[in-house]
Amino acid sequence: HEGPVWQVSWAHPKFGVVIASCSFDGSVLIHRETRPREWTLLYAAKHVHASSVNGLAFCPHEYGLMLAAASSDGKVSILAHQPDNSWSVEYLHDCALGVNSISWAPSGAYDDGLPRLMTGGCDNGIRLWKRNTEMTWEEDVKMETQHSDWVRDVAWAPPILPNVNVVASCSEDGKVLIWTSEKKEDQVEKWKCMVLNDFGVPVWRVSWSLTAQLLAVSSGDSDVSLWKQGLDGVWSQMDTMSDRTPTS
Repeated sequence: HEGPVWQVSWAHPKFGVVIASCSFDGSVLIHRETRPREWTLLYAAKHVHASSVNGLAFCPHEYGLMLAAASSDGKVSILAHQPDNSWSVEYLHDCALGVNSISWAPSGAYDDGLPRLMTGGCDNGIRLWKRNTEMTWEEDVKMETQHSDWVRDVAWAPPILPNVNVVASCSEDGKVLIWTSEKKEDQVEKWKCMVLNDFGVPVWRVSWSLTAQLLAVSSGDSDVSLWKQGLDGVWSQMDTMSDRTPTS
């Protein structure tokens, strides 16, 4: 890379030891470990975007070796490995102001088995995209804009119940929102939103535990906090981890 590296993402182990990185320089690089501590450049998507690539993520392995990258140029690129070892690139025109983050729907999240991903943008909104049966990408469900500043991260929770999906989003407005949808047969999917907490400072990242019981939140007050939802549906803080140096 020729600029700051913003994010890295590991591919599923079935594809070997493969890692992708994205940078301010507008590129995405994919490396594979061929032998212990020996890395080979698998694919260099130089200038795949006209501006900074802010986030990227590999899709669930059931869809193949494919990753999505979100950029400040307003596009999301989908890079997919082909049988002849080449890589195809297609674009989603997401948010003209820029896209900050991306998260794939887990395999099994929907009965139709189609790949879906969620993006967070500089227009304060999140978008849900689906690759349809004609293998083209389209916006699946229009999501209401609930944040009042840039969305910095989105994270799709691991699936617990069939056709019930949960996504967390965080923003520079200081809020973390929990989005929940329950897809019923022959009905349009509807997403409901609730505020997990207003931190009063920008919130940069959200990350789910593997069981989707805990949500980790990193915020601009130098803290990482852990949150859990009770049986009554109310979220409560479990713990906090500060990187401030202790004073004696």
